[in-house]
Amino acid sequence: MPRGLRARVRAVLVTAAASAVTAVSLPPSAAPAAPAAAAAAAAEFDQRALFKAGQDPGYACFRIPAVVRTTDGTLLAFAEGRVLNCGDATDIDIVVKRSTDGGRTWGPLRIVSEGAGDTHGNPSPIVDRETGRILLLQTRNPGRPDSASCEIPCQRKPYLQYSDDDGRTWSAPRDLSGQIQPPDWNSWYATGPVHGVQISRGPHAGRLVLGVNTETWDGGRVSANHAALIHSDNGGADWRVGATDSWPIAADGTFGQKPSELTLEERSDGSLLVSGREQDGTHLGHRTQAVSTDGGTTFTGPFEGVPDLYAPQVQGALLPLGDRMLLASPADPDRRRTMMIRSSYDGGRTWDSVDRGTVVSRDWAGYSDLADLGGGAVGLLYEGGTADARDEIRFARFTEDWLAPRRGPDPTTPDNGPSAPPAAVLGGARTTSGVHGDALALDGQDDAVRLPYDPRLPLGGKDFTASLWFRYTATSGEQPLLWMGGVGVNQPQIWLRGEPENDRVRGLITTRTGATAWHSASLSTQGAFNDGSWHHLALRRGGGQLTLFLDGAEISTGDVSGSVSRNSPFGVHIGQRMDSRAFFTGAIDDVRVYDRALSDGQLSALRVAGVGPYAVPVLHLPMDRITSGG
Repeated sequence: MPRGLRARVRAVLVTAAASAVTAVSLPPSAAPAAPAAAAAAAAEFDQRALFKAGQDPGYACFRIPAVVRTTDGTLLAFAEGRVLNCGDATDIDIVVKRSTDGGRTWGPLRIVSEGAGDTHGNPSPIVDRETGRILLLQTRNPGRPDSASCEIPCQRKPYLQYSDDDGRTWSAPRDLSGQIQPPDWNSWYATGPVHGVQISRGPHAGRLVLGVNTETWDGGRVSANHAALIHSDNGGADWRVGATDSWPIAADGTFGQKPSELTLEERSDGSLLVSGREQDGTHLGHRTQAVSTDGGTTFTGPFEGVPDLYAPQVQGALLPLGDRMLLASPADPDRRRTMMIRSSYDGGRTWDSVDRGTVVSRDWAGYSDLADLGGGAVGLLYEGGTADARDEIRFARFTEDWLAPRRGPDPTTPDNGPSAPPAAVLGGARTTSGVHGDALALDGQDDAVRLPYDPRLPLGGKDFTASLWFRYTATSGEQPLLWMGGVGVNQPQIWLRGEPENDRVRGLITTRTGATAWHSASLSTQGAFNDGSWHHLALRRGGGQLTLFLDGAEISTGDVSGSVSRNSPFGVHIGQRMDSRAFFTGAIDDVRVYDRALSDGQLSALRVAGVGPYAVPVLHLPMDRITSGG
């Protein structure tokens, strides 16, 4: 069937199916997990599948959502309609659906930009509040018939379309590469993909601003990453490149950061907060941030990673709401799942931890965008699915009352490390009798101790010694004792845990060197030591050996070189996996970590006498008292 005829047939089929879109609600398994206290607010939340292959004929997959509210109050939900498969460089159209009642019902799917075999994607809408015009920036590149990625260097160019009739019809596309694609941005080029902003205050009021990220190809390899803001002061007629942060790529393929898929919002002081995805850089964290105080002309400094803002490598979205700044992003630090709304009350300087965020869905989840619906309501357009984050694109509507309320300070327990702030005590952990005075008892449900991020905690490629006491009787489940670093099979990390079903206690490190190589080494005891008695456990890296000690007995293996804390979200948790998918049931006492390898004699003295004047620990949690928060 010819492409044009197929598109016309598809439009008829989509129109016929439009009524089904308004009635589709997600099954209970995909509904948000809300505490009982929030049951009364259930009416404040609603979500439905908005784009889905079986629901919208003519497409095999929908990805890359973006949403804006027009000056007429209409919601425009954009997506990439992928014709052949879910590949990033296949035959892709940009499509849109409209809602005139705040997202409660939606009209039929319409094609804004037809790929006709090529890739038209990265929809990035901006509403000009002064004229009502909706601008849609996007990128285009030659398409592929398979699901492979764009060949490097990828020949991508930025384009612009606009609508002056509330998103019903769209202008012919205009190539913007002459204005916003300098000659050395000659490989990958991405607009957004997320809504842009119009500055509302200050000397640059009325300016349209959007984030882009690009690469430089030097003729033989990609040699630099660039994150930039583009802006227009005349309603989108002309654009220029403003704030730019560039990161060179070394010959071995390593680089500090690769800020990409930028989302930005105006803060109450008129500055712009810019948040981006960070992938595979040597810096810690999968989210990175920068600020512009001059309307997007320059950044105040380079992007800085946010190691304790747990997220996988994925795009996210910002939106101001009252005294909060919202961030929509999956919260699992390893995989794209658990869509969550987190809040910042200081303009993005600090963010709620995952235990304070509001879960939208515990399904697989990916890219997202947020829109202010007016009247205190918020719209969230996001990729989600029970089997894959690419199953469908969902639209969720909620109010601020549905979000978790701002929580006061957590109880704390002292960290006797050098100049260390206290550690947060989560759940209802309580004191109990320990080896050296008191210890902390953890219930296996939500009790844990989490250290605030501090640059002293990542151990990098150093030797180290981790030591603690534990007592438990659990016969099933993973029993995490100490977790430092990331999580998953390819993130640098250190952990100690009990595995009673496997009849063992285990220690593991994962390291990373160079651009891609990572390695793991683990050691296990014979026996789970879940007899209800106190046992001493230590893991030491030094002299080319990784050694596990349990009550003084040694198990050793060859070390794996490299950093145990690089390029991933970073946290230190006691009694909890970093991704909150397992908690310890029992008691833990006297947790210490040194950034050096203690000798056998020093470790023995530490176990027998409970003292360790041999070195200053990176962290030392006596776990003997709890101070109420705030």
